Amino acid sequence: MSYEKFAYTYDRLMNSMPYEDWLRFVKESFDRFGVKPVSIVDLGCGTGNLTIPLALQGYQMTGIDLSEDMLAVAEQKAGEHPQLARSGAVRLFQQDLREWELGESVDVALSFCDSLNYLLEEEDIVDAFRQTYEGLKPGGLFLFDVHTPQQLFAYAESQPFFLNEEDVAYIWTSELNEERVQIQHELTIFVKEEGGKELFRRIDETHEQRAYALDWLEQMLREAGFLEVYKAADFTWEQPTKLTERAFFIAKK
Repeated sequence: MSYEKFAYTYDRLMNSMPYEDWLRFVKESFDRFGVKPVSIVDLGCGTGNLTIPLALQGYQMTGIDLSEDMLAVAEQKAGEHPQLARSGAVRLFQQDLREWELGESVDVALSFCDSLNYLLEEEDIVDAFRQTYEGLKPGGLFLFDVHTPQQLFAYAESQPFFLNEEDVAYIWTSELNEERVQIQHELTIFVKEEGGKELFRRIDETHEQRAYALDWLEQMLREAGFLEVYKAADFTWEQPTKLTERAFFIAKK
């Protein structure tokens, strides 16, 4: 997956995402599982839309992403808060979720906004779980969400998608491999150039995600060594059902 050209319009297109709900879920998870973390790693941090708010709440944040361009935007945004620069509360590293390593253990690992769905093979998921287990302190939490198979089927049934606004537009089509429950999204994005002229820059992006059975994900977490695994549905604390579109996992080392 490449976000190279997409990185600089990502926040504009993602401004309707429920970042406040993710932040609320994080806080509720800490309360429910009785942890008071200091250090948190955000796996697949993108442009820092969760990393930076959590740093502003006083956590020592490390953001990890595969995209250098995404990290550049995150660094720019973090620099808009002088207190973060002074405290060194945000560190950003370009690493792969399957083999990330900081050199020291952390209290909590996060991976939201369905980042793990971009791992397209079962062994990729297994590697990411094992590496995250190794990167956590004893008693640490691993919080993440995934699109369920139900969500990918819903995308395939509802596509194509369109956006037509004054400064940005897109055409988004999807094709689902039902056997693998793997979807390929093709996006053609038009972004208005600065300078007042009616010129738009075209960006073509391809993104692939795969959904995994929730019971299998739980089994892989336990095989990686996590002692407790809790599942929740769609930003609530209800158990997932066949209709759940975004499943949350809380795994404790």
